[in-house]
Amino acid sequence: MRSSLWGPQKRYLWFWVFTGPFVVGLAVFAYIPLLWSIALSFFDAHNTVTPTHFVGLSNYASMLTDPAFTSSLATFAAFTLFIVPTTFALSLALALMVNRLRFARAFFRSVFFLPTACSYVVASVIWKMSVFNGVRFGLANTVLRWFGADPVAWLSTTHPPWYWLVIITVRLWLQAGFYMVLFLAGLQRIPRALYEAAAVDGARPGWQVLRHITLPQLRATSVAVVLLLVINAFQAFDEFYNLLSTARGYPPYARPPLVYLYYVALGQGQDLGLGSAGAVVLALIIVAVTVVQARWFGLGRREA
Repeated sequence: MRSSLWGPQKRYLWFWVFTGPFVVGLAVFAYIPLLWSIALSFFDAHNTVTPTHFVGLSNYASMLTDPAFTSSLATFAAFTLFIVPTTFALSLALALMVNRLRFARAFFRSVFFLPTACSYVVASVIWKMSVFNGVRFGLANTVLRWFGADPVAWLSTTHPPWYWLVIITVRLWLQAGFYMVLFLAGLQRIPRALYEAAAVDGARPGWQVLRHITLPQLRATSVAVVLLLVINAFQAFDEFYNLLSTARGYPPYARPPLVYLYYVALGQGQDLGLGSAGAVVLALIIVAVTVVQARWFGLGRREA
């Protein structure tokens, strides 16, 4: 019994000593709340997390027929279709430029990756108060004033929707460095012999080499980056909430699903059952989109 529990020389004991706290923390703060949220979605849970009135699928029916929720899903499907290829292209371009450097490569890699370590809340405050401030003191309006243009209320102007410029730029600044590092790792795994053979065969450096050698060799990395970008797009919350919310609440435009569910579950109504149902629906959508993408890109398919 002792040998099966602790193993020879107590190797199993040290395994559980180092991994046990993380397993317990993951169960307490992730898995148990997740399962409890799924259970709440089948109950009428107003202002309580211990409901007793079972309502079946009525919360799901209410959420799927709620125009505000479906509108948020449609809006952020369009947002995903824009932000995913934009971030993909920017991070790949940065990785290609940094990978070609002959000196100070580590410096530029660190510079571009550094925003990833910044809090989304802090970055949102910087963008809101310093860069895209709606008064004459913001950096963007200062630049406009240099060219004789009038200042713009970036976060409150809906025609045209300038608030998307603020949201997209802060998201690109925060995320591009992380995916650049993933692409850099993929680029460094490409054998130099392939490029040498292409040069011998007469391949011209630039687009021809990128198309026929670099991009095919980055296929696995590209699939992983696209999957992560789509998941992160539908899980957007911090930058939207901190950029657009005011003392009067959140405006009806640019409302991501998680912000809407936040107000449903923790707003005036505090309908935790309805909010949990919406969270489950959103999670299922993310899983479905991820599985479809994985099958489409052939993720995990054995190479012939």
